[in-house]
Amino acid sequence: MPKIPGVNHLRAVRALERAGFRIARQGKHIVMTDGLRIVTIPRSNPVNAFTMGRIVQDAGLTEQDFKGLL
Repeated sequence: MPKIPGVNHLRAVRALERAGFRIARQGKHIVMTDGLRIVTIPRSNPVNAFTMGRIVQDAGLTEQDFKGLL
């Protein structure tokens, strides 16, 4: 599993928006979708490295693609 340390949840949301995701709903977590996939981002700073790695995998991105979007 990829490990992406030190990512603020707001930066992660902006990066996923650049990848074509949009915010579906917000609460304690931010739920985003691109029509096919759904990812959930916790509102914690920074997001746990393993959690962020799994979110990137669930979004269908590689670690390098995601870092390029940051």
